[in-house]
Amino acid sequence: MKKKIEFIKMVAAGNDFVVIKNSCQLSAVSCQLLAKNICNRKYGVGADGLLVLEKSKAADVKMRIFNPDGSEAEMCGNGARCVALWAKSKVTSHKSQVKIETKAGIIESKVEANNVKIKLTDPGNMKLDIPIMINNRNIKVNFINTGVPHTVIFVQGLDDFDVAGLGRQIRYHQRFAPAGTNVNFVEVLGASRIKLRTYERGVEAETQACGTGSTAAALITSRKLPSSNLRKISVLTESGEILKVYFQKTKKIFKEVWLEGKVKIVYEGCWRDE
Repeated sequence: MKKKIEFIKMVAAGNDFVVIKNSCQLSAVSCQLLAKNICNRKYGVGADGLLVLEKSKAADVKMRIFNPDGSEAEMCGNGARCVALWAKSKVTSHKSQVKIETKAGIIESKVEANNVKIKLTDPGNMKLDIPIMINNRNIKVNFINTGVPHTVIFVQGLDDFDVAGLGRQIRYHQRFAPAGTNVNFVEVLGASRIKLRTYERGVEAETQACGTGSTAAALITSRKLPSSNLRKISVLTESGEILKVYFQKTKKIFKEVWLEGKVKIVYEGCWRDE
């Protein structure tokens, strides 16, 4: 028997998502299978992830994130920005602030037209200059968890860099087992501006943008650059769009971390699930 599942296709800085309401109470296994099928760019709708929306007792809406490989992620920055815009139009039209429940915690958001700003949970587990062996060569990488694990590597000539090849090796490196890591390659463009390309865990490919990755890259950059007074960094993504990351920091921690950018509803449709 075929089921019809209504969905919305949304895009944030080049990250694209299929968004559905779990009104038919799909199980986790069903969501995993649906993500594999609906995110397929040849035989499905095509997306970097499936966002499943459910009722929440702690927030305005609960967001579950399923990657194209069927795995479930704890958090997705650009996905949360999409859900905030959706919730603003469907659930909380009377207020500009939307709260989203995720596996990483409660995410606050501010929505003004198609500009969406979210407050991430406080990042942690930051480690700088971690030595790892790749292709018989020692390299140093940086790590921080911004809701999901991210490795940050500074490079030059980012446009010509082998993001997929090196990203895949680091993503599965034993240093980050068993969960693995997202991998971000960063080129510094100025005192408060960076360019970013990201290999995403679960997508298992480079994506046009990554919200938690942009945040991770900005925060690590603020630690590594000579200037210690940075409180905002602009991130040029592979899509060409710019995401803005705001934060407060001390010598040891970051807090009040916000991610801002545009969000777009592309179209609505109906998926026939067999």
